[in-house]
Amino acid sequence: MENPIGLHLHIYEVEPGVVETQYIAPDHFQGYPGVLHGGIVAAIVDEVSGRAHMGSDGNNPRFMFTGKLEVKYRKNVPIGKMLKIIGKAGKSKGKIAEAWAGIYDAETHELLAEGTGMHIDVPNVQDAQFDKSHFEELGWRVYPDEPSGL
Repeated sequence: MENPIGLHLHIYEVEPGVVETQYIAPDHFQGYPGVLHGGIVAAIVDEVSGRAHMGSDGNNPRFMFTGKLEVKYRKNVPIGKMLKIIGKAGKSKGKIAEAWAGIYDAETHELLAEGTGMHIDVPNVQDAQFDKSHFEELGWRVYPDEPSGL
């Protein structure tokens, strides 16, 4: 959240294993005129799919990194227009979990881009960079309920 050039996504768990956020892409993330850069689209899909496994168990959030990401660009994702992004947790086995995320036009509900990720648990190391007790203060959080109007 403190990153001045970050996405600043507030991600909310709407049911176990399902997260949502809304986003209006700013001009500086533009690829072609009026269109969100494909790399930013992929970053959003990556971020939201990865958070789908973070919510459900508030006492033991799952912090994961991406091992594989596949993105399907269905339509141009506009800048300056409200988007709805949904992430859904998929199968989980051991330290590996699958997840999906989709970026929708918030008005028309049209799916603009989607992707699947294979995410891997961050090793439980003593390194302060990955100390799970500090995730919330670092901005790595999924909020338990949605804000009004989401």
